[in-house]
Amino acid sequence: MEQKDTLRFQDIAPDLVLQDTAGENVQLSTLWQSRPLLLAFTRHFGCPQCKELLDELVQLRSKIEEKGLSIAVVTQGEPESARVFGEKRAPGLNLLCDPQRNAYAAYGLGRGTITQTLLSPKIWSSNRRLARTKGYQPEMPPAGQDAFVMSGVFIVGTDGRIRLPYYYDSIADHPDASLLLDGFLSTGWERSFDDPFGPKKDH
Repeated sequence: MEQKDTLRFQDIAPDLVLQDTAGENVQLSTLWQSRPLLLAFTRHFGCPQCKELLDELVQLRSKIEEKGLSIAVVTQGEPESARVFGEKRAPGLNLLCDPQRNAYAAYGLGRGTITQTLLSPKIWSSNRRLARTKGYQPEMPPAGQDAFVMSGVFIVGTDGRIRLPYYYDSIADHPDASLLLDGFLSTGWERSFDDPFGPKKDH
């Protein structure tokens, strides 16, 4: 897997063809044509922090959609394994399959260091918390999935440009829910960024 440069605000979002859990082709750009897209990349199916992120997206789904966004989650799984995983861990979410990790590379999500993926006190603390509160334990990745690939969350506007590129410092570094819901400086994700940032004021 070739790792490319990370994406920045207002970069053109890479547009690839992935498969859904039924094995049907999905062009990413069709997902952001009518409304902004929250595009989340998970690591592997045994990752406790990824399960937590999916829990949060499931819980926030109605609020995220009320804000005018749709959601898609990219996994390393093949369609059938992603379908089974999604039914258990991400009911109602749109899971996409990228077993060759081409989209991961295109969005700048390469392999993390051992500190980013394993040997960080922040990760150990997160693992203990998730084991205690949810019973999630670190597991080996299924065959073909890479445990060192990093997660990321992106918001893509209807113009196909990156509104939010969120790269994890470590696998336990989730974006804050308020950032996903409200954007930055209280600017909604549906607004054009040709306009000034900040809350829209009545005149």
